[in-house]
Amino acid sequence: MMTSEKKIAEYLLQINAIKLQPSNPFTWASGWKSPIYCDNRKTLSFPEVRSYVCDSFVSHINALYPFAEVIAGVATGAIAHGALVADRMDLPFIYVRSGAKGHGLGNQIEGYFEAGQKVVVIEDLISTGGSSLSAVKALKEAGCEVLGMTAIFTYEFKKASGNFAAENCNLNTLSNYSVLIETALQTGYISEADVETLKAWRKDPSVWGVD
Repeated sequence: MMTSEKKIAEYLLQINAIKLQPSNPFTWASGWKSPIYCDNRKTLSFPEVRSYVCDSFVSHINALYPFAEVIAGVATGAIAHGALVADRMDLPFIYVRSGAKGHGLGNQIEGYFEAGQKVVVIEDLISTGGSSLSAVKALKEAGCEVLGMTAIFTYEFKKASGNFAAENCNLNTLSNYSVLIETALQTGYISEADVETLKAWRKDPSVWGVD
């Protein structure tokens, strides 16, 4: 029987939300060279995948955070996913910008919430966790009780684990890098030789591919 983690990974590969190119690396905005590129916003364009991701989020939240009162999406990638989940769970939805607006009310958190409410944060992708945790900090500073964060996918960087631990924030993901590599190999998307390259990149992505 296929696990939910593997099913998510398979979907991400099928719709090219995740691309693996060990021999022709991508360049991230940070300047890092990478054999993988992930754009989980593509899941929104495929009803079957979109529905499965939403169902998986709801299952995880019901199991891990049964007392959630508000769903918060991290702008911009997780706004739509968060809204879908909140609608399915019949809960209020808010979203968190990367910073306060420079005009109008100057809000960083959009939508109605009250201090003390229990919030679960939805994210599409976890790399180092920096921007995701900025949203968590903003919610805490606004008086919310952040129960944890759940995301579609994580690269499983040690730095991310350390950052979430330092912020005392629980992280749960629908799938991850290890499952992705295993699934990609089993489906013939990559070769055994590619696996070693992909594993080496994750050990120290900041210097991988640098001559």
